[in-house]
Amino acid sequence: MMKNELSITKIVKRVCPAVITIVITRDLPKIGGFYFFPIGGEKIAIPKVQKGKEKTKIGGGSGFIVSPDGIVFTCNHVVSDREADYTVVISSNEKYLAKVLARDPITDIAILKIKGKKFSHLEFGDSNKTELGQTVIAVGNALGEFHDTVSAGIVSGLSRYITAYSGLNYQASRLRGLIQTDAAINPGNSGGPLIDLEGKVIGINTAVVMGAQNIGFAIPINYAKKDLEEVRKYGKLRRPFLGVRYILLNKMIAEKNKLPVDYGALIVRETFGESAIVKGSAAHKAKLQEYDIVLECNGEKITEKNSLTDILQKTKIGQEIKLKVLRENKKIDLKVKLGERK
Repeated sequence: MMKNELSITKIVKRVCPAVITIVITRDLPKIGGFYFFPIGGEKIAIPKVQKGKEKTKIGGGSGFIVSPDGIVFTCNHVVSDREADYTVVISSNEKYLAKVLARDPITDIAILKIKGKKFSHLEFGDSNKTELGQTVIAVGNALGEFHDTVSAGIVSGLSRYITAYSGLNYQASRLRGLIQTDAAINPGNSGGPLIDLEGKVIGINTAVVMGAQNIGFAIPINYAKKDLEEVRKYGKLRRPFLGVRYILLNKMIAEKNKLPVDYGALIVRETFGESAIVKGSAAHKAKLQEYDIVLECNGEKITEKNSLTDILQKTKIGQEIKLKVLRENKKIDLKVKLGERK
């Protein structure tokens, strides 16, 4: 055991008071019993909807407190429903209505605030120093029912890249730079902390590979620390904004649509009635067009594993970027001054 390392039991006793449950509720129509209709020899239950609405639990997740004044970290997909209410449960006698300060769908991080003082909280580690094979502990609210569920394992991979399907609407999120661990992470554990043997949080548990054993992922805590710095400084997350909707090309898409290239970001609207170029955005001012294919951004080739969004994460608001664009089979170079995401 290294000088600053603690036993797992000591770590758990220190950490668990700061690990919380997040209960998600919405105002939904009241249900007053059911109608039963015989269909195909079976009785099908249809709810009787009454007048008025009532608070109904629709989900839950985990999180952890990171400051004495009640700053809470969790995953964006846990609190993605903007119409829902979120309650932080510390114990059966201690519950707080939470305010969502910031959501970052790119990194799957959310920052919440509860009112109060002198909360038990976790100390930050440095996820840049995470090493392959080191022992880690995952803590959370497994399956939304089993509080303070603890599992231990090792870091089995670094800088992992996955596409995760999560949240109430099962939207896809492209997450990169993740810590892979074989510590058990279960549904409901999302948003809980990944702890090192110094008792410090180095990650936020975010995803598990369904159907596989001992493959879980955590967001490096340094991503969340950066987000918190912005929230404290500006009251929100500030992100550079280009203003295009796009799909990433690959060989299959290119062949099916007879496109001249099998990489890049094809600017195209996702649904009928919307625009591929956001009006008034940096892309609009630079005269980018629907069906343009952005091949490179600042000299980096755009691929499925290095998307336009990934590259833009490295830029700043107001920065001028260089785009190499394929338009009607001709390559053109554009300079675009980035705006701020609203």
